[in-house]
Amino acid sequence: MDLRLVIVSGLSGSGKTNALKCFEDLGFFCVDNLPPPLLPVFADLCIQSSAGITKVAVGIDIRERDFLRDFLAISERLKGEGYQYELIFFEADDEVLVRRFSETRRPHPLAKNTPILEGIQKEREQLAELKKRSDRIIDTSNFTIQQLKDVIAQYYLDQGEIRKPSISVISFGYKYGIPYETDLLFDVRFLQNPNFVSELKPLSGEDPAVQDYVFRKPEADRFIELVKSFLSFLVPFYEKEGRPYLTLAIGCTGGRHRSVAIARRLHDDLKAAHYQVVLRHRDVNRDR
Repeated sequence: MDLRLVIVSGLSGSGKTNALKCFEDLGFFCVDNLPPPLLPVFADLCIQSSAGITKVAVGIDIRERDFLRDFLAISERLKGEGYQYELIFFEADDEVLVRRFSETRRPHPLAKNTPILEGIQKEREQLAELKKRSDRIIDTSNFTIQQLKDVIAQYYLDQGEIRKPSISVISFGYKYGIPYETDLLFDVRFLQNPNFVSELKPLSGEDPAVQDYVFRKPEADRFIELVKSFLSFLVPFYEKEGRPYLTLAIGCTGGRHRSVAIARRLHDDLKAAHYQVVLRHRDVNRDR
């Protein structure tokens, strides 16, 4: 069936509503908070529509009673009727979700009369099975609205609109885990560590002093050149396969100095080479 169906779900406060707005900007017909039992009917109406609806994004979440039980049953029915769909699961760290709910002063749907954190943890437990079944997990803990839009465009922009695969460069700290969306992982813990230099420790890899320190020895520049050479070999094969995105994760111990400096330089060099590049520093502000 000629219908691209994307189902948007995940934790409350993780950015699902903003994600649907991003899909709308990409030309998707979007519906939020659709009861799962209506999904097959809605898909049928889209197929039969005279408006030529071919791309649809639907938001479903814990706000619907019996949401999880209904969705798992309905998803099998959709597949049985020949519909292909992709399930995206949005999540964020507990402390980020608590801050977002505090800033908006909105109650968590599972914490009407209890602390917000309890509702978040309860929802995380209830949605664990859904997360396992998802096709893509997007952690929005350190996303701005623009970064979220860039990532969704990277994955869902029509292939005909992309001449080269879009490259996402993410710096991270191994102590906080590897990013879910990683395609290629590069460990830069072999580089000299600014964290052990007292005047550099409070700074980040975006600071020129830290960058100068990281690139003081030739192995840092050599690493950048080798990664760019590898990408010049790899990207044409991604183009040939019609894959519109590639995510590079650059990791050091804490995700604050070396990985940030390397990710920044790699981003700038790739952009100068006319690649479509998105840069994100996932852990740069942790433990501050």
